[in-house]
Amino acid sequence: MFYREAGDFKTSYPADAATFPIAFDRWRYFLVIGFAFLVVPFIINDYWEKAILLPFLIYALAAIGLNILTGYCGQVSLGTGGFMACGAFACYKLMTAFPDLNIFFIILLSGGITACVGLLFGLPSLRIKGFYLAVATLAAQFFLVWLFNKVPWFYNYSATGQITAPERTIFGIAVTGPESPAWATYLFCLVFVFVFAWVARNLTRGRNGREWMAIRDMDIAAEIIGVNPLKAKLTAFAVSSFYVGLAGALFFSVYLGAAEVGEAFNIDKSFLVLFMIIIGGLGSIFGSFVGAAFMVLLPVLLKNLLVGSLGWPADLAQHVQLLVVGLLIVGFLIVEPHGLAQLWRLAKEKLRLWPFPH
Repeated sequence: MFYREAGDFKTSYPADAATFPIAFDRWRYFLVIGFAFLVVPFIINDYWEKAILLPFLIYALAAIGLNILTGYCGQVSLGTGGFMACGAFACYKLMTAFPDLNIFFIILLSGGITACVGLLFGLPSLRIKGFYLAVATLAAQFFLVWLFNKVPWFYNYSATGQITAPERTIFGIAVTGPESPAWATYLFCLVFVFVFAWVARNLTRGRNGREWMAIRDMDIAAEIIGVNPLKAKLTAFAVSSFYVGLAGALFFSVYLGAAEVGEAFNIDKSFLVLFMIIIGGLGSIFGSFVGAAFMVLLPVLLKNLLVGSLGWPADLAQHVQLLVVGLLIVGFLIVEPHGLAQLWRLAKEKLRLWPFPH
């Protein structure tokens, strides 16, 4: 009875095109945001920060970036891990070269540098697409990891090849380094995710988003009606790489604190983010969050169940996790290609029509 449009009268075009046309959805959204900002920081502990909340927020940001490119623009990418590494190493070089620069601007500049790199690797998309573009972005993954591993300048000639984030503060509170409190790192990542998720939502609903979706659905027809494929594809690569670069910078500086490119940003990272948007839903900002939450919580639940409760060996539990993820991906591709976001949309439509059958 609460989920109804009765009484929600639209008197303008912006009101009719609102993200949440039903009042119940708007209040639910405000409650979730208020809980995330005003309640969670007071109840968070180190386990929830490191095991669940920070990975969820950072991977959600990376999934939004990949969803813009693959879900909205239809350009398949397997180089997400390499672009995350680009953001991480850009963040490291900026933090060590400009020790007085605020960490907030360092993260933004890292995303900007990654966007420039994404533009370069997005140029092949003007001539190739589909499987061939996936291979080209896969080459970007291997090239970027090789570059950061073999050129000592990127890791400041460290003997181990590892990069370590120095401590940085905002308003006198550490947000990077071993002394940073859990609530501070959580809020720092949450601000980035909240702001840029809102930006992505508006981008995908505006002119750029319509151009991306036109290219995705049929690029020849989109060009005939006036869409510039050069501009549409390159902006999608730039915006996507910017988001993934932000996620890589946060992943290195706030979450890991220290990283080695071959271990932290290998090909598994690219496939993990790709699985998030497949399970969550292609072409959906909400699906990026759902997919990230699913892929972060699933290993924790399986480990607690199989290792903690049933006493299985940890390596066997890891193999079972891979098997479950693979089966879920195949199942979603067969049964519901649009993922969990589509199931959520169908459930909302049923609620709006209940108790009527049609």
